[in-house]
Amino acid sequence: MLNALVTLAAEGEGEAPSPLIPAIYDIVWSAVCFVVILLVFWRVILPRMTALLDARSAAIEGNIAKADEAQKQAEAALQEYTAQLADARREAGEIREAAREDGKRILAEAKEAATAEAARQTATAHAQIEAERQGALVSLRSEVGTLALDLAGGVIGETLSDDAKAKSVVDRFLAELEASEKAAAGKAE
Repeated sequence: MLNALVTLAAEGEGEAPSPLIPAIYDIVWSAVCFVVILLVFWRVILPRMTALLDARSAAIEGNIAKADEAQKQAEAALQEYTAQLADARREAGEIREAAREDGKRILAEAKEAATAEAARQTATAHAQIEAERQGALVSLRSEVGTLALDLAGGVIGETLSDDAKAKSVVDRFLAELEASEKAAAGKAE
């Protein structure tokens, strides 16, 4: 084949070369180089590029799957958070209502205790006033009786020494005085 090319080249030396058509030996050597480069590209570079592109594609698909999984987990976490938040709000409402009820109950108990304490203190004060009134009445009766006996003794000119008799006279006098006070009070009404 090389001989044929050399022979063709020798025959064509006599003619002027064409500017549009290259020489045969240039076409042959260019075709050989192209075939060698094509075979190297086809056997070495193309499989590596295919493996690289397949790896990138798998990585992208894996990342998309991971992103989808992460999004599902995020949605599940959001739903769980929303449910927990709703439970917390419901529980806070229940606690608030229980606190209100406890407050009302404690307020009612405090009012009842205050009312009972006020009634007890009022009853104690009334009892103390009544005791002091009775004590003042007994003291007044004895003083008025003594004073009345002294005045009666001064008017009559003798002393009244019989205590039982003097006491009955004083008691009768005070009873008549109380009866006249009651009668005057009844007419005033």
